[in-house]
Order: sequence, then structure tokens, then C-alpha cells
Amino acid sequence: MQDIQGTVACIDGNTFMVSDASGDVESSPATPVGLFAADTRFLSRWMLFVNGECMTALSVDDSQYYEVTFFVVPGAAVDYVEADVSAIRRRRIGPDLTESVTIFNYGEHDMELDIRLEVAADFADIFEIKFDSHDKAGVYYTEVGPDELRLGYRRSTYRREVVVSASEPAEFDPQGLRFTVRLGIGEQWSTRLQAVMRAVRPDGVDLRSALRAQRPDESTLPASVRAWVAAAPTLDTESVALQQVYHRSLVDLAALRFAPLSLGGASVPAAGLPWFMTLFGRDSLLTCLQTLPVTPSLTPPTLRILASLQGARIDDVLEEDPGRILHELRYGESAAFEEQPHSPYYGTVDASPLFVVLLDEYERWSGDTALVIELEQEARAALAWIDQYADLTSTGYVWYQRRNRATGLDNQCWKDSWDSISYADGRLPGFPRATCETQGYAYDAKIRGARLARTVWGDPAFAERLESEAAALYDRFNRDFWLEDRGFYALALDHDGTPVDSLSSNIGHLLWSGIVPPERAPRLVEHLMGPALFSGWGVRTFAEGQRRYNPLGYHNGTVWPFDNSFIAWGLRRYGFANEAARIAEGILSAATYFEGRLPEAFGGFDRDTTRFPIRYPTAGSPQAWSSGATMLLIRTMLGINPHEDHLAVDPALPTAFGRIALLDIPGRWGKRDAFARQRPDQR
Repeated sequence: MQDIQGTVACIDGNTFMVSDASGDVESSPATPVGLFAADTRFLSRWMLFVNGECMTALSVDDSQYYEVTFFVVPGAAVDYVEADVSAIRRRRIGPDLTESVTIFNYGEHDMELDIRLEVAADFADIFEIKFDSHDKAGVYYTEVGPDELRLGYRRSTYRREVVVSASEPAEFDPQGLRFTVRLGIGEQWSTRLQAVMRAVRPDGVDLRSALRAQRPDESTLPASVRAWVAAAPTLDTESVALQQVYHRSLVDLAALRFAPLSLGGASVPAAGLPWFMTLFGRDSLLTCLQTLPVTPSLTPPTLRILASLQGARIDDVLEEDPGRILHELRYGESAAFEEQPHSPYYGTVDASPLFVVLLDEYERWSGDTALVIELEQEARAALAWIDQYADLTSTGYVWYQRRNRATGLDNQCWKDSWDSISYADGRLPGFPRATCETQGYAYDAKIRGARLARTVWGDPAFAERLESEAAALYDRFNRDFWLEDRGFYALALDHDGTPVDSLSSNIGHLLWSGIVPPERAPRLVEHLMGPALFSGWGVRTFAEGQRRYNPLGYHNGTVWPFDNSFIAWGLRRYGFANEAARIAEGILSAATYFEGRLPEAFGGFDRDTTRFPIRYPTAGSPQAWSSGATMLLIRTMLGINPHEDHLAVDPALPTAFGRIALLDIPGRWGKRDAFARQRPDQR
């Protein structure tokens, strides 16, 4: 995987290694390269030398996310021609790191080789790297044994170690290990390196040992991936590009799975490489919602772990409230010592309603009423949070304002960068803020919660109350957020109820939540598909022509695949099939310029101007909800929806895709197929 600029990644859930193209790691303070697990960098240096020369890459095979093979030669690029010595580094990630190194002598003489691996571990927390802060409060230690090198870091009861060993005899020292090798003409030499990562309790028990018990070694990964792909529906299409994007997205979702210890081996999606390789409330819920037709197995463990960590008290540092679903869970040093509030952090305004939305949608697809019964109290608590804790101004809306002034998030909607919510003239509104799409999620959660209360929980009185609250929110929202002279909904309300008048992609989420009156939908669609928002590749986060618009602004003009997948889904809900197909074609076509993988975001430049999508400089990839976007866009093009015990199919394909068949779609109906072919008059 080669999507961090100039680097290669090897991934297994929240364990991953990022190196240069030769396989070496030489970290700079703010660069996310190294070996990582659970928000900690266990190796900050991992460099191979042969006779004092570092490696130069010839080629890289990263066709499997968990394994990378580097073909290298010692010396600079000028030494490529007829090199006498070459090497293959085959790296695999599982609970730990293994790397096989093979050295070849293709010269005309026997060789004495000094093979050196330099190793260092800074045990940096992921936030130290992200924010370029490296004032460590603990102490480092090094233990050199006859057969291993142990590097460690200790701070109070927090202790992390990495133990490096080799299958062949080596000389270990505090900075690495050395092999002295004699190779005859045409001979080769190999060793198997291992770096075992340990999170050590005060009693000496390694917390990561449970991960190794769940999957004894990395050799089980290929079978796991094959089973994952085999369990998913088969896509049959005339479009080679679409086939590639579907397979890549499916495999990337496999790569991002990780198994929290509390789930006993069940997997949930990490949000994405490199900064978000952990559990996020919003990201995980939306990824599961996107992928229900393809990988429904992600949903139950995601709902269960979020329910188990649901807020139970009021804590201003963590921004926790009873019933609130978490934003982010971290395992590193900064969370352990509350230097960052992520143990977990609850500063998200939308995860709680989305929890209920996903629970209902999952039951519609699966018929799994047992899970709905199991999580009844947590779903009720999430619904109660909307009214009891999120309505900060007693106006009937879901608002946010950070309580943790030191390290909390200013913006707690999905566009959570500091300047993502602004007036059209560039001014930033005061707090609290109520963003439009969050009200749509709350409305949808109440409608869906009412259905669950009536059909599963056997509580019609609660259902009627929720429906009454939803109807009142619908009326109130369409009165206060609608800008009649502009023909769209305000991005947000500011602290005194004044509409924040920016035109943004947020209005597209209102369509999939169903809070828009049908007669207003055409005006919204004109804006979504108009030149200010639609780039030709997708809908921009922020409309061109407004003060803070920037086609490379993180939330102020870029195109986000996940965002567009939900907008397209909403367009289909309101009958705008052709417009949904245009978005699907644009986003899925863009993926072909990113090696078949949809990144977190890309530039909002006009398609007619650039001819190809412009890479966003720091976009993470792979990202779970970007991979999920592929699945939701395919669902949208096929028009597949659960209808009682049947799967309804109502296709509308873009011109780029002549035929699509999705075979063995799982659900309460067993398995069904969906077919779509563009009619000749549509081509």
C-alpha cells in the first residue's frame, strides 16, 4: 500500500508498519513512519545495511495488505547495473512483525558480507507525532541478550517493549544486530527477523498476548482474507475499473479490521491509516451503514463495543454524558495519562443518533431482533441523550460546544476542523452550534427508534412519543434552517439562532435522513449538482465562490467519497436517480486515478480543468468510510433496499457502467442477486 506520499504500508488492523520503498524506516519527528500498534510507535528505526551501504529499491510487491516484498540492492542508484549483491525483504504484519531477509551473491567471487540491521524505538504516542511534540516524561531502557535486543519505555505503571530477534546467529548491541556472512558464488543466505511488541502490566503480563492467542501467528492471515472475500457478494460487471475498485475496497476493509480485547475476537473497523487506526464512533457507524449489503458481520460487534463504552456520567474532560456514544478511543500514553481525553473521548454530536439509525437499518437487513433486544437500553439512552443533554439552548435542536477547553474539539460534527463551519463571508459563528445534518440524523433516529419500539420492544407509547417528537423537529427544522431566498438549508444555526448561510455538502445528508419536504428537494438538488458544489468528480464539501472556499481545504472545498456516497443515497430516496448515478460515476471513476482505492479526500478542482482528480496532500488511505463508499454507491446504483422479508431492486446505472450484477447479497431473505443493465436508449 503506497498512499502516504513516497512510503509503503503493511497493515493488519491497528497494527501497521510504514517504511520507504526499500523497506527502511528512518523517522523524522512529525512523519508517521515506523512500526505501530495501539497508538504507539514501537520501531522508529529499522534500517538494513550490507557492507556499510543502505538499500536502494528496485521494485515493491504490495499486492497483499498484510505482506510487502522489497527487491533491493545495496548502494546508490548508480550501482543498479550488474549489481553483484541483491536482496529480498519479505515483510509480514500480524500481531507482531516478521521479516525474512535473503541476500544473493551473483558475482564472480566469494564474498565476506557485513549485514547490519540498525534498530531504535522512540515509543512515541500517535498524537506526539501528529502534533510534533516529543517531551517524554518516562525513561527508556535497553537490554542486550545473546539472542535478542529488548528496547523499552516505562512511565509509572505504563510500560511498552519491543523485542527483536533473528533465526540466524547474530551479534546484538544497543543499536541493533550484525551478521557476518560468507557467500560463495551463486549462493544465498537468509534470516527471519522478528519484532515482538509488548504492552506490559505492572505484574509483568503482556496485554498483547491475547491478540496472539486469537490468531497464533501471521500465517493465518491469507486464509482470513480469502474467507472475508468469499463471504462477500460477488460483483459481476462489464467495467474492469469498477471490478477493481470493488475488490480493492473489500480488501481494504479487511485490512482495517481489528479485534478489541473486550470483544473476544470479533472485528470492528478502524477508521483509517495513519492517524485513525482505532475505534471511532461516527466513522465506524457510518462504515457499517455503508457496507450492510456486503459485509454485515462488521455491524454487531461495532454496535456492541460502542454500547459497552456508552457514556454513563457527566465528565467535562472526556465530554461524557449519560447515553452519549463515544467519538474516539485511544490506547497510547497520552490517553493513559489523560494528556489527551481519548480514554475514550465523547466529543461528537452525531454518533448517538447514528447508533440508533444503524441498529434499525441492520435489523431491516438481517432480521436480527435479538440484537435489537440486547441493545434496547443503550438505544433508549442514546435517544434520551438527544433531548436531555444535546439541546444546549432548550430550542429543540442538537447543539455542540466543547467543555474540555484544553484538548477538546471545537467542531463536533463530521467536519471537525477548526474552520469548517463558517458564514458565506468567512466569519466563524459563535458557540454553541447546531449543524443541519445533525438535525437530520436526530429526526431519522427518532423515526427509526419508534419503529423498533413498536415492532420489537413492544412499547407503542414510546413509539408514539418518538414520532411526535420527530414531527415537531421536522416542522421546526424546516422553519428555522430553510433559506427561502437561497433555496437551500443553512449549514448551521449559531449561538443566537441565526442561520449560518454557507452552501455546503451537508445539505445532501438531509436527503438520506428524510427531513426534507418533497417539494423542496428539487431546489436542493439544483445546488448539489450545480457548478458551485459539483466538481464533475463529486460534490465539494463547501461551495465555490464563498470566502473560505479552497479546493484543497480539508473541509472547505475538497471532495470526500464517503460524503458523496450518502448524498447519492439520499438523492435516490427522493427519486433523483440520474443525479445519484452522476455522483457514483464521478467518485468511482476518480478511484482509478488512485490505484483503485478511494482516498479520504481529494481536491475539489473542476473535472474539465484538471482532467484527473488532484491528490489531497495529507489524505489518509486506506480509510474505512472511503472503502465503504464504494459499497453504498453500488447499493445506490442497483437501488437495493430491504422490504420486509424481500430484497427490492430498482437499478439506475450511469453511462459508464453497462451491466452490473451483485450476487449472493445476504439478508433476512437468505441470499439474493441483483441485476442491472443500462437500456440501449440510456447509453
